[in-house]
Amino acid sequence: MNEHLLIHIVLLLAIAVAIVSLSRRLHFPPILGYIIVGIIVGPNGFGWIDKEENIEILAEFGIVFLLFAIGLEFSLAQMISMRRQVFGLGTVQVFVTGLLVYAIGYFAGLDTNTNIIIASAFALSSTAIVIKQLTEQSEIHSRHGRSALGVLIFQDIIAIPLLILIPTLALTSVGDNSLGLALSVAFLKGMLVVVVMHMIGKYLLKPLFHEVASAKSQELFTLTVLTVALGAAAFTEQMGLSMTLGAFLAGMMLSETEYRHQIESDIRPFQDILLGLFFVTVGMMISLTLLQQHFWLIIAITLGIILLKGLVLYGVARLFQKQGGVALRLALSLSQVGEFGLVLLTLAFTYKLLPIEIGNILLTSAVLSMSVAPFLIKFNGVIAKTWHKGSYLSNHQNIEKIIIDDSVRLDQHVILCGFGRVGQTVSRFLSKANKLFIALDMDIKRVQEAHDAGENVYYGDAAKETILKAACLDKARIVIVTFSDFHASIKILKTIRQMNQQVPILVRTPDDAHVNELLEAGASEVIPDTFESSIMLASHLMLMIGDPPRKILKEVREIRKNRYRLLENFYPGEDDNPMEEHQVMTGVFHTVILTQDTFATHKTIGSLGLEQFDIQVEAIKRGSIRGNNPSNETRLRIDDHLVLSGTPENIERVELYLTTGKS
Repeated sequence: MNEHLLIHIVLLLAIAVAIVSLSRRLHFPPILGYIIVGIIVGPNGFGWIDKEENIEILAEFGIVFLLFAIGLEFSLAQMISMRRQVFGLGTVQVFVTGLLVYAIGYFAGLDTNTNIIIASAFALSSTAIVIKQLTEQSEIHSRHGRSALGVLIFQDIIAIPLLILIPTLALTSVGDNSLGLALSVAFLKGMLVVVVMHMIGKYLLKPLFHEVASAKSQELFTLTVLTVALGAAAFTEQMGLSMTLGAFLAGMMLSETEYRHQIESDIRPFQDILLGLFFVTVGMMISLTLLQQHFWLIIAITLGIILLKGLVLYGVARLFQKQGGVALRLALSLSQVGEFGLVLLTLAFTYKLLPIEIGNILLTSAVLSMSVAPFLIKFNGVIAKTWHKGSYLSNHQNIEKIIIDDSVRLDQHVILCGFGRVGQTVSRFLSKANKLFIALDMDIKRVQEAHDAGENVYYGDAAKETILKAACLDKARIVIVTFSDFHASIKILKTIRQMNQQVPILVRTPDDAHVNELLEAGASEVIPDTFESSIMLASHLMLMIGDPPRKILKEVREIRKNRYRLLENFYPGEDDNPMEEHQVMTGVFHTVILTQDTFATHKTIGSLGLEQFDIQVEAIKRGSIRGNNPSNETRLRIDDHLVLSGTPENIERVELYLTTGKS
């Protein structure tokens, strides 16, 4: 390898290009392509990289950059907004799976250290495969998609103590009385490292990156990012912990800065290559000879992993009151071993904690479970509908019936596909112009909040013919697609065009990368994404409905003149972070439902002194009637829906006051 290093690197890259290109053509995840490359070039293939130390060095750097990339995408706000799925569903799944795998290993006669590593590795699922596949299938915001995301977030969190655990196990033996003490010291040391790095990230990184960014040097900015990432990895290694822990924490620190998106943009060109490097090293450890010798054992372990994790996930999801179909789709999506599992097994090899033959058998089984995952995720809906046909049909029929009953009088209306920030912006233009509309969204929390406030919003997949039919597509004047997800927009466009070739369709897109594809799929207009694009989208809509241009121009000028006040609040969904800094939307809408025991019931709005909370009373929904901008003399009644707007903190304070009388 040392004699012909450049030639071997060129061959490695050439094979990677060919294999990964073929994987994409066959719709296989690129991860599997990189693993195949590793098998080909490694000591068990052609032997181009045949020295153990070379493999270890490549693996260490591959793992470091893998964990850095995952940490960079880790969102603390997202974790908080999904805390029930993260700390409820995720916690139970990981510990139940880990305990069952440990029990199986115990009865199989494995030693404690080996058992702990295997149980930890097999309890985790693949963030890269699951998120990518669900996003491409437009299922990431579905019920099972959000649950899967919550479980994956917890798995990313639990990976931190697991990364601390591996080096500690290597320093102690099973029979050593100091094992408990060593583990305690290691976890205390880990806690100290997390706190120190959090403080560095909070108080040093922001001014550092502000200074670097002010230099306006792309090279300097990228160099600083890499220095922080590798410096954090070196720091944790010097503390006697794993380098990968430092890389993960560095990614988390950088993800919390205002420069996160710039960092992602700079890292993106070579991030996938660095991640691919890790999976190449995983492939190098797989022996085809071993696979041949223990073929049925490896297949049995692979199927065992999928069945065990699937049953645990299904049972836990049902325990958390998920419907049968949702629980099964979640189980199918997360039944594989993931990147963190491979990281733990690889580290165990590095620290000599796994017997070579057993470790290779388990590693091969883990990789095979990942290779099956894309197909299980792809057909999760078909499988779930087959097993839970009755509940699926009943659930969909109930959703459709609600939409049909409330849409019976709709004619020449607008169908809004998506009720996120852009969808809500457009809906306010429509409401102000007294135009009929119906909105469809897959975020249950957002739909509930908006529906309670009297908005004409319903839970439903706009890519399904039955839902569009229930929303009276045949009588609609225009359809507007506001999702930022390109794959979701394409699915909706194709469904609409199969049902109706004439109805105009406006589509919102984050950038101009897919404009031609959206137009070819049937979009009448494609509008780029910014807040100005929201205004332009609504302007196009008003023109196509028939409002005079002068009136539209006046409305747009008024919004700009008032600093976008019409757009400054929104109904938050489960994935929204109201605390995130935003150039326009600074607050949220929230509905408080008054009861017999509520403090504010039977009092006038003026007598409550709500001005002290710096919030706005937007409307009162009483029965089926919504009254905007109620006067201070309005007396509140039982079952009134009080629609408030303001910052999340002020909304929380005023809700407590309205409910209990305590401020």
